Amino acid sequence: MQLFIMRHGQASPVATNDSQRELTQHGFLEASKMAKWLNDSAIFFENILVSPFVRAQQTAKTLMVDNSATAKLTTLDFITPSGNARQVHDYLDGLFVDEAADNLLIVSHMPLVSYLVEELTVDNACPIFQTAAIAHIDYDIKTMTGQLVQLISPYDIK
Repeated sequence: MQLFIMRHGQASPVATNDSQRELTQHGFLEASKMAKWLNDSAIFFENILVSPFVRAQQTAKTLMVDNSATAKLTTLDFITPSGNARQVHDYLDGLFVDEAADNLLIVSHMPLVSYLVEELTVDNACPIFQTAAIAHIDYDIKTMTGQLVQLISPYDIK
């Protein structure tokens, strides 16, 4: 299966609390640019797992409008910036037993997105994500581990 891990787009630095920070206009543009790249790459999602934080929700919904309109959006309260990568890995492995999808997207935050790539891959790479960047992992459900295929950001796309 192909697993994609995305950091939300650029967010406003000011809000009543961190979970309420919204995407900036630039953040929406970043998300739309990544949706176009996904379309051009013929990558569509059946399921999108997303953080409850506003900026991640806005990023996921922008992707759904521009790319995977029929995807099932599931909000998980444990994929926040302070989330535990091992817990997410365990959740994914349990999810794949019931419903293995061809492509799955997770939209979350730094530092969790970096820790997830480290947790889910055999080489334990822990990349730093730019806003709206997507890591593509070729994930083997049987061995419960994967290979990092690429990390792409809106700034890598012409």
